[in-house]
Amino acid sequence: MADEAEDAILAYLKDNDEISNSAKFAQDFGFGHDEIVNVIRRLHGFRFVDAQDIRRERWVLTEEGKTYAAVGSPEFQLFSAVPPEGIAREELQKKLDPAVYKIGCQQAIKNKWVEMAKTHVSRKVQHADDKVKNLLLRIQNDEAVNQEDIDALKRRKLIIQQVWKGNSVRKGPEYAPKRKRAATDLTRENLQRGDWKELEFKEYNFSAKGQPVEGGHLHPLLKVRRQVQTIFLNMGFEEMPTNNYVESSFWNFDALFQPQQHPARDSHDTFFLKVPSSTKMLPEDYVERVKEIHESGGYQSRGYGYDWKREEANKNLLRTHTTAVSSRMLYALAQKPFIPKKYYSIDRVFRNEAVDRTHLAEFHQIEGLICDRGLTLGDLIGVLHDFFSRLGMSKLRFKPAYNPYTEPSMEIFSYHEGFKKWVEVGNSGMFRPEMLLPMGLPEDVRVIAWGLSLERPTMILYGIDNIRDLFGPKVDLGLIKRNPICRLGL
Repeated sequence: MADEAEDAILAYLKDNDEISNSAKFAQDFGFGHDEIVNVIRRLHGFRFVDAQDIRRERWVLTEEGKTYAAVGSPEFQLFSAVPPEGIAREELQKKLDPAVYKIGCQQAIKNKWVEMAKTHVSRKVQHADDKVKNLLLRIQNDEAVNQEDIDALKRRKLIIQQVWKGNSVRKGPEYAPKRKRAATDLTRENLQRGDWKELEFKEYNFSAKGQPVEGGHLHPLLKVRRQVQTIFLNMGFEEMPTNNYVESSFWNFDALFQPQQHPARDSHDTFFLKVPSSTKMLPEDYVERVKEIHESGGYQSRGYGYDWKREEANKNLLRTHTTAVSSRMLYALAQKPFIPKKYYSIDRVFRNEAVDRTHLAEFHQIEGLICDRGLTLGDLIGVLHDFFSRLGMSKLRFKPAYNPYTEPSMEIFSYHEGFKKWVEVGNSGMFRPEMLLPMGLPEDVRVIAWGLSLERPTMILYGIDNIRDLFGPKVDLGLIKRNPICRLGL
């Protein structure tokens, strides 16, 4: 059918200068107007015709308006139902449709056609002209109506404006009475038949853009992680291996001088493994020293004074912090002649937390530590100012805190310009002698360390107030595609 419409348009233009109205052309030749418009657009694209848009606005009757054009306006129907001698209101109401009676009363009184007494209705004029019906018929016949009458009918919702769109058409620069289809592909059949010699191929548009490539998109967490990693590397740190999500309670708790009755070891706070439920690979001499420091103390410490249980230390779990990796690295460092080290890690940790807008059961921890002789709390504060200023957090405050494996310990607060308040951004401290000396590190070696989550600064940077919108199964992929490059205060 589209080919027939195309042939009809091209044939008509062969003997005529213009198709002035696409709707009239469609009606005269028996085509649908939408079909003719689509064909005109295609021919315009091939430059066979030049098409101009036509836009016309006209008033048409609503369903209510069509009814009144056929049977008369409500006010005229009411006036006609009132005999010259008058009629009781109750009788008049029975003769008319309720909607016609209601509207008719209002308009007939407004026109001063009738007089409505309490129980009786009488005519005030002997004859009435149904102007509304006449106007509706004129609009229906596309006759001119003045603007005042248009506004009155529009207020009564008897007419609405209709926009008609079409085209006028003339011959284009590539006009021909018959359009020859250009081939888009050279097929094996064309070669076998030999008709390829006579084919006209569609021109290539070398300026056209191809289909956008739907490549991968970096997650906001990965962008911030990379920026933080760059900061550590610029400060001379080396990365710790964090590939072990499963850790033993020994490295996660005991080696960090965290007692076995500590609440963090409860299954409500930690994910313990069923299979394999325990580890069989621990350095026995170091285990004995850790057991001794827990039970009886040493190195000027009284210890915790309880019966340390090996089976508790053997339990496997999903690591609750990357400090478990730090304990392994420091132990390995103690087995060789001592050299100062700067370590960092950024990886996933797991806590048995109730999920809400600020907590997940898994998240990322950023950790940095420096191991050297004679370090002090002043060194820690200085390094923290350097590190956090590179993150764009120059205003810092510190608050004393308690951690089982650091003394002294400090919570880190930064002033948030957006929130106009101080916000906790991390934790820090100096590792206790009860943790370091059983490893075999020299007595004058100190370790300063700090940690923070990766999610909190990412949420602040990207304006996200619900952690489930950032990390987990409910993340909006559109957010991943649209988010900008991370810019920290480097």
